[in-house]
Amino acid sequence: MVTEQKYHFPANNDLDASVFARVSSEQAGWQNLNMVAMRLAAGESFGITVEEYEYIAVVLSGVCDIKTSKGEFLDVGRRPDVFTGMPYALYMPRQTDFEIEALTDDFAMASFWCPTTKARSEPKLITPDDVKVEIKGGGNATYQVNTIIQPSTIASAHLSVVETYTPGGNWLNFPPHKHDTSEKFEEALEEVIFYKFDKYDGYALQQIYTQDGAIDEAIRVKHNDVVIVPKGYHPAVSAHGYTTYSLHVTAGTNASTMHTIDPRYKWLPETWLNKDPRLPIVTHGMEPYRAPDED
Repeated sequence: MVTEQKYHFPANNDLDASVFARVSSEQAGWQNLNMVAMRLAAGESFGITVEEYEYIAVVLSGVCDIKTSKGEFLDVGRRPDVFTGMPYALYMPRQTDFEIEALTDDFAMASFWCPTTKARSEPKLITPDDVKVEIKGGGNATYQVNTIIQPSTIASAHLSVVETYTPGGNWLNFPPHKHDTSEKFEEALEEVIFYKFDKYDGYALQQIYTQDGAIDEAIRVKHNDVVIVPKGYHPAVSAHGYTTYSLHVTAGTNASTMHTIDPRYKWLPETWLNKDPRLPIVTHGMEPYRAPDED
């Protein structure tokens, strides 16, 4: 049996390190998806050339300026952390040079990229107004989904990006689903899941399993940890007393969210009588974060 280390990438807890989470496609053992999460102090910057990839940077906290070879995006971001506001993100197409400069000391971002031969001509700034909020599931399987990039709403060749919020004791993505084969109602997708908690000592249990039993893992994930899902069903549960934030990014041959439900659990939604009143966790009505140098 494969051990959880194949799927679990614990955070770098050195607070002096700029990079605190990272997974390359080589480490994951797949073809497409890469990620890195980093923090910058005010005045620090990070820049690269995207080359033959499409790339998205999700602002986790703080404010930044982003200057690219295809346009500038200034004063991007507002929330001081993922539990107190809606996201900003910047999608960048292939063959784009960019530099991100932090304007506040609390700046952090998570970036994801995958190879593509399809061209989108211009970057796309995603603001809170662009983010669709949904409350899914029911009972103690209720959770919040904030969609940043969906194939039907942005010309991304491969990427789909959502943030989820799961209250303590609740299940996420239950009934379980999978997306590991290209069939009529399913698309083969690689998935990276990045975790945060409203209290630093929080945790969740991430399950990954296949019906044939070749994979059957329950992974205890903590603050800033990463889980990869190359195949199989992958529900999770948030520990009692803690709210779980998870950033889900998928990539495949096509940009898609098509998946299939584990047929053994399709009956469960019929038992849900209501949705958890603790949701939503974050809303468009939250007071926007203001940079220290604003009036």
